[in-house]
Amino acid sequence: MPSIMKLVAAALAVAPLAAAQTYSNCNPTKKTCPANPGSTESDLKFDFTQPSGLDKWTTTAGKVNTGSNGAEFTINKKGDAPTIQTDFYFFYGEITVEMKTAPGQGIVSSIVLESDDLDEVDWEGIGGNNGQIETNYFGKGDTTTYDRDTWPAVATPQNTFHKYTVNWSKESLVWSIDGNVVRTLNYADAQGGSRFPQTPMNLRIGIWAGGDSSNGQGTIDWAGGVTDYSAAPFSMYIKSVEIKNANPAESYTWSDMSGSSDSIKFTGSNAVSARSTTTTAAPTSVTEASPAQTSSAEASTTEASSTPTTLVTSTQSSSASSGTGSSTAASTGASSSGASSSGVSGSSSSAGATQTGSGAGSGSSSSGSGSSGTSTQTGSGSSTSASASASSSPAFNAASNVAASYMGPVSILALVATFFQL
Repeated sequence: MPSIMKLVAAALAVAPLAAAQTYSNCNPTKKTCPANPGSTESDLKFDFTQPSGLDKWTTTAGKVNTGSNGAEFTINKKGDAPTIQTDFYFFYGEITVEMKTAPGQGIVSSIVLESDDLDEVDWEGIGGNNGQIETNYFGKGDTTTYDRDTWPAVATPQNTFHKYTVNWSKESLVWSIDGNVVRTLNYADAQGGSRFPQTPMNLRIGIWAGGDSSNGQGTIDWAGGVTDYSAAPFSMYIKSVEIKNANPAESYTWSDMSGSSDSIKFTGSNAVSARSTTTTAAPTSVTEASPAQTSSAEASTTEASSTPTTLVTSTQSSSASSGTGSSTAASTGASSSGASSSGVSGSSSSAGATQTGSGAGSGSSSSGSGSSGTSTQTGSGSSTSASASASSSPAFNAASNVAASYMGPVSILALVATFFQL
């Protein structure tokens, strides 16, 4: 009888490999989950030119080194997808990432804010496009449409460091490049707020090959074409990160399964005494807040959300709806958002999320967004409507993640097949 470890190893060898950045180990809208670890600091700064800059970050896939250009995220071969994420969550505030995106056809450089119930906010640079960058958002794991992206202009992002900022409050999301606003999404424009990101986030940064040949055609088209690994290495650099947390706390507890901002409770001895809905931190208090939720049965569970967001790279259908690159939802008032996008790998593995522990894979899906009914400004400051599509925008608006749901069955079949072979 072959050993179980031998079977598992064989199954992983034949199953589709995926890189996962947008996943949830426990979705609080589906079940009781542990509290999110927070930070009692309202302003956190990370200098990635120094090794100490990676303190409070977890490398979830690959290897990330620091140097004079900052943290280096490099794809040398098929399956590489180096990724880091904060080991804490924050709740409203502002993040600024100083980034130089990677060149290379099909290579995607990603900055992703992600919550456990799959609220998401993105910046994504496409290696074949050295004049634009994508903005994106999703809410509650809804991937029914891919029409929420915009593609503001940015000068040579693969050759120049730029500061990419997301200002996140209860009322709006504002994307800025080097201090210039390029997009604003108001709460009501995301399906009346039901798909507006509004739960504690952590920050995930990484690089992946959306153009890997094993990906679905939709993902490859969105990423700009098939990746030629003979042209590697492809490197993205992050020089610094600043996170302003409007609601410092030791942890954030989900008091119910609504996924609304008002359901989030602050816990710990340093929890804020007054909730802040803006990007300015509320004053701190030493008053003990309510205890964090714990569940001995659930706390150790790494079950993924029932709405998986990881793209199974070799089984994705190419029938996902195509978009024009920029938002088309302005005329409808609000678009349905989805769980996304970009994918670099996470450290946990589960049947729903299907990301590999090693980060091997060719990239998870990068999805489109689009700020319904809002205005967008180009990097030069000129205002355009959110539905305007730049001529050089990718023809496909991010690949569907629905294929991720097939990862579990495929892995099981692979185990059974291998068992009989062995």
